Amino acid sequence: MANLTEKENYLRTLRGEEPEWVPVYSFGPMPGQERPCTSCMVEPLILSEFRFKGGGKDCWGVNYIPTYETGNALLPEPGNFILDDIRHWRDVIKAPSLEGIDWEAMAKKQLEGFYKMGVNREDTAIALNLHVGYFQNLMAFMGFTEGLCAMCEEPEEVYALFDYMCDFYTEVTRQIWPYIQPDVLTLMDDTAAWRAPFISKQMYHDLVLPFHDRQAKFGRDAGIPITMHNCGKAEVFMDDLVAIGVKAWDPAQTCNDLKGVQEKFGNDLVLMGCWDARDRLMAPDVTEEEIRQSVRDTMDTYAKGGGFCWCGGYLGPVDDQEVIRKNGILFDEVYRYGDAFYK
Repeated sequence: MANLTEKENYLRTLRGEEPEWVPVYSFGPMPGQERPCTSCMVEPLILSEFRFKGGGKDCWGVNYIPTYETGNALLPEPGNFILDDIRHWRDVIKAPSLEGIDWEAMAKKQLEGFYKMGVNREDTAIALNLHVGYFQNLMAFMGFTEGLCAMCEEPEEVYALFDYMCDFYTEVTRQIWPYIQPDVLTLMDDTAAWRAPFISKQMYHDLVLPFHDRQAKFGRDAGIPITMHNCGKAEVFMDDLVAIGVKAWDPAQTCNDLKGVQEKFGNDLVLMGCWDARDRLMAPDVTEEEIRQSVRDTMDTYAKGGGFCWCGGYLGPVDDQEVIRKNGILFDEVYRYGDAFYK
């Protein structure tokens, strides 16, 4: 049998099969990457244009700014919240009009931008994503203090807001889908911090899951894999996510009982992560061999039989030479050890 492409090898993993090598998951092409990326995430420009401009207002009016310390990742501008009372959300949160949009031209423009970066659909899985998540959007609107209070004190209003947003997001999905023809559907929502979830399992089930489920239906109906991005200690939500068809979780951070999750779900839930730059790996005098051994240890623990993709790296300013050096060592070992792992 001919060698698989990165895309085929990744999709095989998402189907619960053992791949030919350990897939390396990312949101798209990485700086200096020589081989095709496994996955490339596409967000319709009506929702994501501010990202390509390096910041600015999203479609709801939240202002996002780059943060130097996190490689210019965009975060809601601190203290500049647009909603102070969840009961008044109808006066503030307005979905943009979708009248007259040329969806085919929008999809073509975005895909061609990735093609110019070297993405090839034969080699790379195209993953359609819509937004950062319902919970995360609410926190961006109100801040964590007011947003969490709203979920506790006015759950009916929070539900109504999410329902309104989901109507908009699912219509965007319906319109853009034929022109993107995604290989994977991606969901997102950072509902957890490192030590604990921000909300209870029951609150997630009641207030957030119904809307992830409505979006996931597009993937289920199309018969394509669904992945979930959820940082932090999010293992408590996996039962619900697997129930709506989620096949993979990134970044599956090490604050979770990852062995327990893997034993419970097997290859039905692919763990994309299981490595974090913490403790000794962040020491100023960490050695090259320690970095390489951390890769080997991670794959030896989680990759046997499939059910695993590498997802992780050192994060810092884009011009931080130590971050660049360490990531060079890290990914050299990821590809070296991962390419031979199943052989």
